[in-house]
Amino acid sequence: MKYLVTGATGKLGSKIVEVLLESIPASELAVSVRNPEKAGALKAKGVDVRHGDFDQPETLDEAFQGVERLLIISADGDNDTRIRQHANAVEAAKRAGVKFIAYTSLADATESQNLMAPPHVETEEAIERTGIPHAFLRNNWYLENELGGIQGVLAGAPWVTAARDGKVGWALQQDYAEAAANVLMADDFEQNIFELSGPLHTQAELVEALSDVLGREVKLQEVSAEAYADVMRGAGVPEGVIPIVVGIQDSIRNGSLEVESNDFELVLGRPVTPLKEALQKLVSTL
Repeated sequence: MKYLVTGATGKLGSKIVEVLLESIPASELAVSVRNPEKAGALKAKGVDVRHGDFDQPETLDEAFQGVERLLIISADGDNDTRIRQHANAVEAAKRAGVKFIAYTSLADATESQNLMAPPHVETEEAIERTGIPHAFLRNNWYLENELGGIQGVLAGAPWVTAARDGKVGWALQQDYAEAAANVLMADDFEQNIFELSGPLHTQAELVEALSDVLGREVKLQEVSAEAYADVMRGAGVPEGVIPIVVGIQDSIRNGSLEVESNDFELVLGRPVTPLKEALQKLVSTL
């Protein structure tokens, strides 16, 4: 069996590779990366490091050769870029004769009003059109996405949000990594769409848990979308990114990440790491 993970030097991809190597020999694992020189540590472990660039389909043809089970980790970038890059990866997988594709999608992708949903909808449809057996890992929200806010709190700032009472299924990237690895290795799940959502919490509940972890009260500052944009500018967020971070707050407020499901525990074989414990892990790294 030959497994391959794209984007394996990224934050999520590297964690997935670590989990896989606990269960399969390095000789059965390949990785597709844009810059192979960054994967020297994996190569030293015996992992098959291949050059694969989502903007260069010919490199993907080579990278995916002989692969039976493929994990496509969604790329970074604007929506149009991601749609094009993901399409290149899916088409290359079909040409290479890949037997199974897992893809890291977004919570409730096909119904979501999240500004990041369109590339995931397009990619899921592209994978379905191939006729290749597949699994969609509809990830909710990485708790690591909140590291900037946590660092601000540690520096004495309040927790600023425009999401109101919107709920999020936060979980650690490590939990998502274990879930992805388990699905990639298994062929006995009775479903092919997994809503990987942790227990749902509001911003206020997140702040309460963070207060407990830090042993002091964290102030919650609820503001309008316009005021949130101004706060982000003041924090040094580039102007081009402002619509994205404000849009994420809008998406949370509108309920796009309020997805209840037990799929996460099903795939992990254990409960998702509790919010307070997860926050403790993150704070300990700062």
